[in-house]
Amino acid sequence: MQQLNRQDIIRIIEGQGAAERVPLLYHLWIYENMFDDDCQKRQDWLTQYPCDVDHKFLQFPGTTEGRKEDPSFFWAPPGVKSTEGKGLDSQFLIADWEDEEAVEAFYATFPDPESPALNTEEKVKDGRYLLGRWWDCLFERLWRLRGMENALMDFYLYPEQVHRLFARLTKFYMRVMERAKEAWDVDGFFVSDDIGTQKSAFFSLEIFREFFKPYYKQLFDKAHELGTHFWLHCCGNIELFLEDFIEIGLDVIHPIQKNTMDENEIARKYGDRLCIFAGFDVQYLMAFGTPEEVREEVKHLMETYKRQDGRFLMTMGNGSTPDWKIENLTALYEASLEYGRLRKR
Repeated sequence: MQQLNRQDIIRIIEGQGAAERVPLLYHLWIYENMFDDDCQKRQDWLTQYPCDVDHKFLQFPGTTEGRKEDPSFFWAPPGVKSTEGKGLDSQFLIADWEDEEAVEAFYATFPDPESPALNTEEKVKDGRYLLGRWWDCLFERLWRLRGMENALMDFYLYPEQVHRLFARLTKFYMRVMERAKEAWDVDGFFVSDDIGTQKSAFFSLEIFREFFKPYYKQLFDKAHELGTHFWLHCCGNIELFLEDFIEIGLDVIHPIQKNTMDENEIARKYGDRLCIFAGFDVQYLMAFGTPEEVREEVKHLMETYKRQDGRFLMTMGNGSTPDWKIENLTALYEASLEYGRLRKR
């Protein structure tokens, strides 16, 4: 089946009209782990179905080690290594904001956005919309440096350090965005920042507005200055922040996670002002559901979000795991192509 083109996706994101069907971007989240870790097997299977957006991952700094093109391209302060046997949320790359020597060493060796490690591969556009991607924006980068518990306390105990970090990160990201536009002529940026839990937001609206909103706005404004869109992945319940995101110019939100928010309410309140990049349920249906349940859920999502003016794309809620059933994946694609066709008025 023919894939949608760049102009189709731009029109849909901006609410200027739907295409002949809802765009499908499932490929972005389907990994080799479903196909015996065989890259070619994955590729052969996916060629049966369209992926309406192409993407390019930007090669970001390592955690404690650099890249071969630039050994200094990493986040941790000099001499700091990952702690064996601890989860990512318990790592302390910056152990104490009051250790001025360590903090200044961190900023003195902050990754250089001009690093040759960022741009190591060519990317030829093929007529599709092209996304430049990176993971870990503001909150995710904070807790990867400080550990989760420390990060959540930092907003109250060390607000000036949070602002300093977020300002420096934002400056880094904006230059990275410029370089990605120059190198690959990307059409949008897709970035992650999980700021919601299964039940509610990670923090209050006041915290969001003080620490996050000003820096997100700079990133959204930079994307628009470059003639691109900004796509944001936020797991969990983030309804508390959606009005503010719309106010400062977010273009696309992903995934409206299943069982965290009311999809019908989200579509009613925000569907005409924000492009919803709806994520299919990955916590239950893909691994434990039946093909018929998958088809019913696709139908529900299409009926909930599909609009004549566009502003709706379909993908997975998150990345694949080895327990996903191939028959469910087949049902997902087939039902999406069936129910995703736009009915003309």
